[in-house]
Amino acid sequence: MTKFRSALLAACLVVGAPVLTTACTSMPDEVSRADIDSQSTQALNRLTADNSAAKAIAAKSRAVLIFPSIVKAGLGVGGAYGEGEMRKSGVVQDYYSTFTGSWGLQAGAQQYGYAVFLMNDDAVKYVEDSDGWEIGVGPTVVLVNAGVAENLSTSTLKEDAYAFIFDQKGLMAGISIEGTKITKLDAK
Repeated sequence: MTKFRSALLAACLVVGAPVLTTACTSMPDEVSRADIDSQSTQALNRLTADNSAAKAIAAKSRAVLIFPSIVKAGLGVGGAYGEGEMRKSGVVQDYYSTFTGSWGLQAGAQQYGYAVFLMNDDAVKYVEDSDGWEIGVGPTVVLVNAGVAENLSTSTLKEDAYAFIFDQKGLMAGISIEGTKITKLDAK
């Protein structure tokens, strides 16, 4: 059912109708917490095994938001949606959704994941206490790409959060997490 939900959400986003998008994102949660846990563990293990900067940052972080599978689609109007979790010291604290809306010259669909390593207690508290965190507002987030990763060391980590995008698949140019809204999911 996860693939069905992702495909339906993508179709809603491509159509761009606000009513359909709202209906799709408020569908009953078909992804179980156990599935999110399993996918998040696999994604985080792969990311830290394949990326030395991610491994070093993970060791220094206070918490991590991990979204193992996000579906992005657009045709003029688009968006991306996925579900994940926050972990502190390897223990799941809460579950979150991520949503990004966009418009402009775009066409295609893709799937990817991302992790945001929260480096201090203030950043963790902000995410936990906010009624939806919009990246770009609140804690400072650095998107780590190959160029940034080359210049990072554990002694130069001074920002509130560091984000890594991974496992990109599909046909759509570019990914940005600026303006992404992260919202705590209701407890089950």
